[in-house]
Amino acid sequence: MAPFDFRKNKSMSSPDTLQIPTDLLPRDGRFGSGPSKIRGEQITALVADAPTYLGTSHRQATVRSKVGEVRDGLSALFNLPEGYEVLLGNGGTTCFWDAATFHLIAEQSQHLSFGEFSSKFASAAKEAPHIKDPSIITSEVGTHPTAVAEEGVDLYALTHNETSTGVMMPIVRPAGATGLVAVDATSGAGGLMVDANEFDCYYFAPQKSFSSDGGLWLALCSPAAIERIESLAASGRWTPAFFDLKITLDNSRLNQTYNTPALATIHLLASQIKWMNENGGLSFSSGRSRTSAEILYSWAEASDFATPFVTNPADRSNVVGTIDFSDDIDATVIAKVLRANGVVDTDPYRKLGRNQLRVAMFPSIDSEDVASLCACINWIVGNL
Repeated sequence: MAPFDFRKNKSMSSPDTLQIPTDLLPRDGRFGSGPSKIRGEQITALVADAPTYLGTSHRQATVRSKVGEVRDGLSALFNLPEGYEVLLGNGGTTCFWDAATFHLIAEQSQHLSFGEFSSKFASAAKEAPHIKDPSIITSEVGTHPTAVAEEGVDLYALTHNETSTGVMMPIVRPAGATGLVAVDATSGAGGLMVDANEFDCYYFAPQKSFSSDGGLWLALCSPAAIERIESLAASGRWTPAFFDLKITLDNSRLNQTYNTPALATIHLLASQIKWMNENGGLSFSSGRSRTSAEILYSWAEASDFATPFVTNPADRSNVVGTIDFSDDIDATVIAKVLRANGVVDTDPYRKLGRNQLRVAMFPSIDSEDVASLCACINWIVGNL
């Protein structure tokens, strides 16, 4: 096999033959942006409870108590003010976007669109025939726009962390706005600090910072959001039962889901929330991600072949880091060598189309492993 040219016009070693020294490798090589690394302790806890938990009815006390543990744990983790409630339903964040067009948006929404995922809720609202076309504020990838109060808008849709680009934004109610503030926190929740007083609905899925699996959505809802759900349900607006947030609300108050959930997902989620709360809460979990981010971005800034994709340091995500490489370095080859050596899922988001790596830094990922990843990349570049 001919050598693979890693740097242009130079003879290089084949990436297929490279073995990274074991003393450089991370202890755990999982850096995927979702599904994410699951801690071994979560698996051990699930196995211990499996005989009496798995394969049982989700409407019986065994599972409902675990759902209650999730709801109470999230209330504590996010220090939810009085009157806020935790809702959960099947289908993931994509399902929640559709549900929100029925029972959170009364007439019109405003959306900040600055990447693949932040644009999807805007598309869902635009395609819904029973509400007005949304107002959409965009910015270039690698940046984020700012919400502004707008007449007629009754819901402001923000995104805490744009998973596709590695941009995070502060969650603050738009000045002078009277509508609800709904935040897509799919990859940000649990890994970024947030003040519950700044949102009415903070929704996410558990396969990122919460080290569980997909197919479930959770939403932290203020009294105003609860009132919106109830009033739109009472208005007679037709809603498919799967997207009916009033049905979700009623079932959540009973510590259950409308239809059968994945029990393992709920158990893994409960274990992760417990781990976060027992070690100091959101300041602990977000602190772990912040430390990992400092390591990754400091390495990239000091490198002569890599640089953070997001130019404004304040906008660089603490949970999903995107690192660009110089034109004479092929990031796909780096990812290939890493994978061959057990360091997986560092590939960039496919639709972004950049010569970069994307590194998850969720709370379960040890900061020492992020440092080891950086050392591995240096070794690969030096040996290709």
